[in-house]
Amino acid sequence: MSRVTPPPTSDAAGVEPMFREPPADNAADAADAPDAPDAADAPDVTDEPSGPAPVPLTEPRDGVPTPLVAAADLAHVVEGLAAGSGPVAIDAERASGYRYGQAAYLVQLRRADIGTVLIDPRELPDLAALGAAIGSDEWVLHAASQDLPCLAELGLRPERVFDTELAGRLLGYARVGLGAIVEEVLGLSLEKGHSAADWSTRPLPEPWLRYAALDVEVLVELRDLLAAQLDEQGKRDWAEQEFAAIVAAPPTPPRVDPWRRTSGLHRVRKRRQLAVVRALWERRDEVARRRDIAPGRVLPDSAIVAAALASPRTEEDLVALPVWGGRSMRRQTSTWLPAITAALALPDEALPEPKAAHEGPPPARSWGDREPAAAARLAAARAAVGAVADEHRMPVENLLSPDTVRRLAWAPPPAADAEVVAGFLRAHGARAWQVALTAEVLAAALVLPPDVDPS
Repeated sequence: MSRVTPPPTSDAAGVEPMFREPPADNAADAADAPDAPDAADAPDVTDEPSGPAPVPLTEPRDGVPTPLVAAADLAHVVEGLAAGSGPVAIDAERASGYRYGQAAYLVQLRRADIGTVLIDPRELPDLAALGAAIGSDEWVLHAASQDLPCLAELGLRPERVFDTELAGRLLGYARVGLGAIVEEVLGLSLEKGHSAADWSTRPLPEPWLRYAALDVEVLVELRDLLAAQLDEQGKRDWAEQEFAAIVAAPPTPPRVDPWRRTSGLHRVRKRRQLAVVRALWERRDEVARRRDIAPGRVLPDSAIVAAALASPRTEEDLVALPVWGGRSMRRQTSTWLPAITAALALPDEALPEPKAAHEGPPPARSWGDREPAAAARLAAARAAVGAVADEHRMPVENLLSPDTVRRLAWAPPPAADAEVVAGFLRAHGARAWQVALTAEVLAAALVLPPDVDPS
């Protein structure tokens, strides 16, 4: 591997980082929605451009590396990384929408005294030795919770992380996608063209490899500037608590009744029709898993819903449905019709319930009529948490989980003073900094005004 030299200030591929202050204001009303989006999935908000134009970052400073596919080459790189120092930038590319699951199809790493390394995990699926070499070092990722599961499948599990996306949220940046925050903080623009590509493609085209290498090119520089801003705003300890929570988070448990997430399911009202949806979804999942293809490419949700509503009993009835009339669909009727037939033959007691089993409070939109006192507590709690979020210039959902706020408002503990509320928040996963900022204002919000009937 070639060694990295400091980027020259006149080279577009290595512009000296430009420090830019985070924005002075940040909208923080996401908790007003019944279900706030995951932090990593929230879209960027586009602002009018201001300041100097960003400098395009078009080439890695050491050129585009060739992905490692041989164990001997990997061992050499592991040795070099183990001897290195400083944070390790890491990223992974998946084939979402193309392949079954969320496996990594390319892993990118960069360390200041080593350079950038690309690894093909399809050829080198066991990266445990690499994980051992850098496991105790700080890993720098962007939206870490998205990549850590697929990295763990390869034997890569960090002890410490710095999440640049989450740091940006805590600092109040309105746009926290990698390209947006690199532009805002470093004054550089990254290529955005291949993020949704089929990374299972082999060989990977050179422009894709360049894109992948650039994703880690300035990640450590970005980390350093964001860390300095966290220190200036007095939020460094908050960020460290959030990063530790990411590392300690257990694997996401399997969804209960995942077939209920079928797009268009709201049109299906009868239990036997729901059984058809379930049967087709499960058959599709079996086929997709076996063929390693994204389920939606095996059978679209629209076809599942159409079949459930029509409940066809013959191949002729099935292919007569508009969405089932294509040549490829007609060839596969023998795969799908038996699932439909079996669902239609189920006894009543084996049919799915119309509504999924629900844990926790009902949707907040129904509280006003059913539980006006809970609705009043929720409105006051949201306003209180929103005010604290505004004060500290961060999104509400990063200050405190909206689900936790809903649960507290729906069923507050008895005698809910600040200490009791703090215990409730901790029991629902809130970190110490979140408890310190919100327990007192939430306890006050739970006190109903005299004109609200507490019953």
